[in-house]
Amino acid sequence: MAKQTGIIKLKGTIGGISFYKTGDGHLAREKGGVDKNRIQNDPAFQRTRENGSEFGRAGKGGKVLRNAIRVLLQNAKDKRVVSRLTKDLVAITKTDTTNERGERTLQDGNLSLLESFEFNLNGKLGATLFATYTKAFDRVSGEATIDIAAFSPTIRIAAPAGTTHFKVVMGVAELDFENEVSVFENDETAVLPYSGADTVPIALSAGITANSVLPVVQVLGIEFYQEVNGQMYPLKNGAYNALSVVIVDTL
Repeated sequence: MAKQTGIIKLKGTIGGISFYKTGDGHLAREKGGVDKNRIQNDPAFQRTRENGSEFGRAGKGGKVLRNAIRVLLQNAKDKRVVSRLTKDLVAITKTDTTNERGERTLQDGNLSLLESFEFNLNGKLGATLFATYTKAFDRVSGEATIDIAAFSPTIRIAAPAGTTHFKVVMGVAELDFENEVSVFENDETAVLPYSGADTVPIALSAGITANSVLPVVQVLGIEFYQEVNGQMYPLKNGAYNALSVVIVDTL
């Protein structure tokens, strides 16, 4: 893989060299690879087909989760969240000890490995929120809760420069990886001033299907704002907002 330099950036294929743009800039690489038909049918590529099947399953699972929490994720994500999430889900798929290689699934893997996943590496929750909080999910009732004791925002939140206000958000998602559907509910505080005065205790809750038999993921995050002439604007378009998985619950 080579990096393109100069004023003119190429896209497409010329003389067997493919030119393309990524998050790392304009790159170039030699076109090649094994014939698709051979990969699909040659016994020598059995392991490749198995790996491809599980990678595809993990990719679809990542999409199910991202779509489920989309209302929060759209405000707190980095450019590599899709690839990072897929990588972790592939690793989870490999922990499935029930199904044969190539048929392993997320729901039969150790989904607890997803706990503490950060959707935005530019604003990690663990490096942003230092207030004491408790988290809980009741599978019988389907209720997820977050409780945060009163705290001073300027002391307990590491906010980016320019912050005048913030909001705490949470959500809970019931994930059906097999049918690629989900159920999601969320809750949030009002937009609160980023000051030294203590907040009131914060209690957030959201409910999904009672007695669900599906995997459940609970997320917690913080969004930052800047007040200008009485209007609230997302600070730097949410570049430093935090969102993290705080609970993974499976049967």
